[in-house]
Amino acid sequence: MSGPSEKPASPSFTALRGQLHEAAAEFAGGRDALEEILLGMVDDVDRAVAEPLEIFPVCHHSPASALAMASRLREKQPKVVYLELCEDMAPLLTELRNCRLPVAVQAFASEIDGFPPDWAPLSVVAPITEASAEYQAIAYALDTPGVELVLVDRSSDHVFQWDTRRPADDQAPATEAGAEPEAALHGEAVGVEIGDLRPRFAELEEHLLRHGKVRHWSEWWHQYVEVPLGDSDHDTYRQVMFLIGSLFRRLAPGGGERVRVDEDRERYMWTRMREHLAATGTDPADCLYVCGAFHAASRVEEFGIGGTGDFTVSPRTATTWQYGLIPSSHAAIEAQFGLASGSVSIAATEWAKNLKRTRVRPYRLEGQAGTRKPAARKTAAKASAPAAAPASAPETATASGPTAPVSVPAEDRLTGFLRQPPALHGLDEAELLGWSVDIVRAARRSGYLASTADAIAVFETSILLAGMRDRAKPTPYDFQDAAVTCIEKDTVPGRRDVRRLVEIMMGGDRIGQVGYEALPPLARDVHDRLAPLGLDLQQRGVRRALLDMASRPGLRACSDVLWMLRRLLPPGAARTVMGERRLGERSIQESWDLSLGTHQRALIELGYEGVSLEQVLEQRLRRTAYGPRATTAEVLAAVEDATLHLGGRRLADELGGRALEVLAGERTVDGAPEVLRRVRGLLAHYRTSEPVLPPWIESFVRAGYAHYCTLLPTAFRDEDATVGQVAAMLGFLFSMESLALSLGCDRTQLELAVAQSHPDDPAKTALLWAAQVQLGTLSRGELRGRCDELLGNPLVVPSYPRYLSGFVHALEPVPGLADVVVEAVSNAFGRLPDPVLLPWLPTLITTLRSNAADLAPLLIREAGRIFPARLAALDTWVPPWHARPAAPAPPGTATARGAALLPRHPETCDALADLLGVTDGWGPVDGPDEEPAGAALLFSHRATCDAVADLLGCDGTWTPGPGTAGGPSLTARHPATAHAVAALLTAP
Repeated sequence: MSGPSEKPASPSFTALRGQLHEAAAEFAGGRDALEEILLGMVDDVDRAVAEPLEIFPVCHHSPASALAMASRLREKQPKVVYLELCEDMAPLLTELRNCRLPVAVQAFASEIDGFPPDWAPLSVVAPITEASAEYQAIAYALDTPGVELVLVDRSSDHVFQWDTRRPADDQAPATEAGAEPEAALHGEAVGVEIGDLRPRFAELEEHLLRHGKVRHWSEWWHQYVEVPLGDSDHDTYRQVMFLIGSLFRRLAPGGGERVRVDEDRERYMWTRMREHLAATGTDPADCLYVCGAFHAASRVEEFGIGGTGDFTVSPRTATTWQYGLIPSSHAAIEAQFGLASGSVSIAATEWAKNLKRTRVRPYRLEGQAGTRKPAARKTAAKASAPAAAPASAPETATASGPTAPVSVPAEDRLTGFLRQPPALHGLDEAELLGWSVDIVRAARRSGYLASTADAIAVFETSILLAGMRDRAKPTPYDFQDAAVTCIEKDTVPGRRDVRRLVEIMMGGDRIGQVGYEALPPLARDVHDRLAPLGLDLQQRGVRRALLDMASRPGLRACSDVLWMLRRLLPPGAARTVMGERRLGERSIQESWDLSLGTHQRALIELGYEGVSLEQVLEQRLRRTAYGPRATTAEVLAAVEDATLHLGGRRLADELGGRALEVLAGERTVDGAPEVLRRVRGLLAHYRTSEPVLPPWIESFVRAGYAHYCTLLPTAFRDEDATVGQVAAMLGFLFSMESLALSLGCDRTQLELAVAQSHPDDPAKTALLWAAQVQLGTLSRGELRGRCDELLGNPLVVPSYPRYLSGFVHALEPVPGLADVVVEAVSNAFGRLPDPVLLPWLPTLITTLRSNAADLAPLLIREAGRIFPARLAALDTWVPPWHARPAAPAPPGTATARGAALLPRHPETCDALADLLGVTDGWGPVDGPDEEPAGAALLFSHRATCDAVADLLGCDGTWTPGPGTAGGPSLTARHPATAHAVAALLTAP
C-alpha cells in the first residue's frame, strides 16, 4: 500500500527486526507469511511512534489505559484532544458532570428517512465509566481552561450508513435468559466500540485462551496485559499497545465488511484532524489523539498529518437524531460488548487499587456526582508545575507551522518488555483472606449453608488454582473459580449463584444515574408534575404512592400523569395497585408502585419524541392508527385511549373517522370480537356523557352493519374464521340492529346473509341455528327437536360438544337462548350412557373452557335459576322442558267480552303461565249473559276497584248483581279493566 507504509524504517527497532527475522527463519524454515507478519508488526509500531501528532492507543474500560492516560495528561498538558467518538455527540459531554457514572451517551432516532423502515428505532450508545481512558480525556479537556476537545469519529448517521447489516440481529448481543435486569439498560442500541481490542481471528483467540490457561478473553487480558502494563512507563505502554493492535489487525479476516468499515473510520478520523489543524493552525506537538489500539496501527493512505489519501465524507441522511444521556451499568456494558460477566466490575476494582498504589491523581469533572471534592488549589498548582518543563524533550519540533514537523526517533522499549520475565507478585494473604471471609458471608445471606471451613477451603483452593495456572498470586478469576468449587454444591438456593456473588463483592454492578439538569424537557416535566406526591422518583427501586383525590383534589393532575406513564412506559415503571380508569369511570382513591428511577432510560427516550407526555401520546396514537398494518380494533383502541387520557373530541373524532376507513378496507373477520367490545364501550360512554352521538360512530355502525352482513356467508364457510369471530359478527349485527335500522339500514340484508350461510363446522351450524331463532325463521321448538336428533344419532354424538360450543358462543348475539343451552347440556347428561358420556366429558369441558370461557358465567347463572337450590329437591324435580303443557281450549269456544282474543291465541297465555309457574290450566267458559268468574274477587277487594275507578274518572256506585251481594256496575262498564285487575289478583 502506498502512503505512510512506504516511509523508510526507523533505526530504533533494527535489533528487534533482526531477532524476529531469526525467529521466523528458525520456526518457519525461511521467509514466508510468518516473517511478513512479525516484521510488519514492528513496522506498524515504528510508523505509529514516529507520527508527529502523538497517538495514544487505549483499550475500552481498561484500568491500565486510564492510569496511563491520567499520567500522560498531567505530564504533556495538550491543548487539543482528539477523541475517537461520534462527532455529533460533542454537545452532550458537558452534561456528564450532572450524572453519576456509569452513563451512556445516546443518539436516538424514532422516525427514520434513508434507512429500511424495519430498522426503526435507531439507537447508538457510547458508555463511559470512571475507569476508562476516554473519561480521563473528557474530564481533563472540559475542566482545563484553554483546552479544546474535538470528536473525530463518524457520526451516528454514518454508523448505520456504513454498516449494512441489521443492527438488532448482528451487532446488539441478546441478553441471556435469567440475566440481571440491569443488563438490558442499553436496550437494542448499537454500541460505539471505543478502543475495542479483541482478536477477530477465532483460532487465535482459542490459542491464547488455551495456552494462557484462562476461560475467556477478559481474563486473558487482565492477566497478560493489564497487570504487566500497570507499572510500565509511557513509551513502553504505547509501543506494547501498538504491537497488540497491529497483531490483531494483521490476523483479522481480510476483505470483510467489518474491515472496510474500520478503514473508513480511520480515513474519516484522520481527515477530520487534518481539517482541524489546517483551520486552527494548532501545532501537532500540542495535540493528543486518543483512539483504540486497533485503529492506531492503521495502514490506510490517509494515516498521519501528512497522509496522501483523498477521502470524501458522504452526506448524512434526512433522519432526525435526538441526543441524550441514559443510565448504564457494568452488566449492560458487558452484555453489549460481549465481555465476560463481572469483568467491568473487576476492572473498576483494579482501577481503585492502582490509584492507591501509584498515587496518580485522576481527572474528575467538577461537581461530578459520587466523587470527592477536588484538592486545594495549591496542591493542584504544585502538581501541574512539571507540565511547564517536562523531564523529557518533546518528540516533535515545528519548522514552519504545523505542516512541517520533524520526527525524533523513539527508543526501542519493546525488546526489553518482551524479553523480561513475568513479574512475580507476592501473595497478599490479607487481601485473599478478606475475599474468602466476605464471600462466605454473602453466600450465607443468599441461602447457602456456608461456614468458616468453606472460607478456609476457598483460600487454599485459590492458591492451588493459581499454582496450576503458573501464577504466583491468585487473580480475582482464580478466586471466583475457587468459590464456585467450594461453596456451590448442587443447587442455587437463592436468586444469585456464587459466581454472581463474587462479581458483586468485587465491586458490584454499579448503575449510573442521569441528573435532573441533564434530563430532557419531558422527563423534567414529569418529575415536576409528580412533585406533589412527595417521593424521590430519581432513586432506583419501587416507591409506593397513595392518591386520595377526595381530600386532595390537586392530586388528580398527578393521577392523569401516572395513567399516561402507564400507557407509554414499559410494564413495571408505573404499576397500579388500586384504582382503575375506564370510559365513564374515575377512581377517587388510587395506589401506585412507581420505579421511574429504575426505568430512567425509557423515560429519557420518551423525551426524544416530544416535549410533553400529551404530545408523545398523541403522536403514538396517530402512528398506530395511520400505520400501514393498522386494524379496526387497534384504531378503536386508540380512540378509547385518546378519550381516556387526552380528553376533548378533536383527536377522538379524527381517529374514529380513520377507524371507518380501515373497516371499509378489511376483508377478514379476525378482529370482530375486539371491534364489538370496543364499539359497545364507546357507544355506552357517548350515550351517557354526550347529548348526541358523534357523527363518526353513527357512520361506523351503519357501515359495520353492511360490512358484516356482506362477510357473514363467507365467514360461515371459511375454515380460518373461528366460531368466536363469527359469533362476534352476529353480536354486532343483533346488538346494533335497532340503531342501524334507525340510521337507514335494511333488515332484509341481514336475513339474506343468514339465508345464504351454509356452514360445515358443527359449532358454526349451531351458531346459525341460533341466528335463525333470533330472526324468527326457526322456532325454539324446532331447535329443541334438532338437538334431540343430534343426541339420537350415534354418529353425531362424538361431535356433540362442538355443537354445544356453538350454542354457548350464540349467547353473545342471542342471550335469550341460555335456557335452551342448559336444556341441551342437561339432556346430554341424562340420555347418554356412561360408556359414551365418560370419554366424552373431558372433551366437553376442554371445548367449553378454551372456546367459550367468558360466556360460561351466563350459562351457569341460567342453570342456577332453573335447577333446584337444594339437593333434597332434586329427586322429585321435573325439568321444565319435560312438563306437559295443558291442552288448549277447543277452537270456536265463546268467550266473555274483552277476553275473546285469549282462547284464539292460547300459546301466549301458555308461555306467560310457564314463566309465572302457573299450572291451573284453562277454566270453564262462562255464559254470554253471566259475569266472568274471576270478577267475583272484585267484591272482596272493593278498594282496588275504587282506586281504578278514580284513575279512569268513573263516578258509578256499587249495585247488587245476580248471584252476589252487590251488582258490579263498574265491571259492566269496564270489563277489560275488571279482567286485568282480576288477573293481577289471581297471579301468584
